Amino acid sequence: MFKRIDHIELVTAQPEGSIRFYTEVLGFKIRARDRIPGSPLGPLELVYLDLGGTTIELIFYPEGRPEPAPGAEHLGYRMMALEVEDMQRALGHLETQGIRPVWGPKVREQYARAEIRDPDGNHIELRQWF
Repeated sequence: MFKRIDHIELVTAQPEGSIRFYTEVLGFKIRARDRIPGSPLGPLELVYLDLGGTTIELIFYPEGRPEPAPGAEHLGYRMMALEVEDMQRALGHLETQGIRPVWGPKVREQYARAEIRDPDGNHIELRQWF
């Protein structure tokens, strides 16, 4: 009945910076764009980004400003995680783009983890499985 997670939605206040981050830094490809004229915050712009069959839907309200996400631990969505082939190589690549981990890497017997943030401050876990 249920097949997979189709996509993750992220609301951004900086669409061009977020598109650049997800495509140029993390390697996502733009799959499609759309514009929906009516919503409580005015029209919204959608950009669908794909990485290995996983889709992120970036949402931007050119005429409105949504509330920021809570800063502390809270119920609900927390973050996404990207699997990496080699943690040190991934962190080295990110460093060349000016992106340093918020924490990590932490190495355990079965995996290594680190965390970065996107231009809007959304948490992204990096995980290498051993």
